[in-house]
Amino acid sequence: MKRLSEKEELLMQIIWQMEKAFAKEVREAMPDPKPHINTVATTLRRMAGKGYLMFEDFGTTYRYWAAISKAEYTRKFVKPVLNSLFGNSIKNAVAFFAEEEEISASDLKEIMDMIEKKKNK
Repeated sequence: MKRLSEKEELLMQIIWQMEKAFAKEVREAMPDPKPHINTVATTLRRMAGKGYLMFEDFGTTYRYWAAISKAEYTRKFVKPVLNSLFGNSIKNAVAFFAEEEEISASDLKEIMDMIEKKKNK
């Protein structure tokens, strides 16, 4: 499986959020300026061809849903990039974003709370 393009990832985010959707619904959920409906439909068909989406045929239209979960996609494509860029260290990744002022102290506190909750389970 090849990583999705930025535009395909946007569509995938929408599908993950909606669970099942027609091309028209996906387009409506996209930010402005919205692409033409044919562009959305073609991209969704291509994503299905790549194995990311499944669909059911309703004659002249298709309803799509994710064939891969967001967690699976993240493990397969995002985690390796973080590992290679930050020496397999989440600490280095967080430090980078802190230095770039991309993450706030309140964000870090939320992350710590999430870690504590998971540890206490």
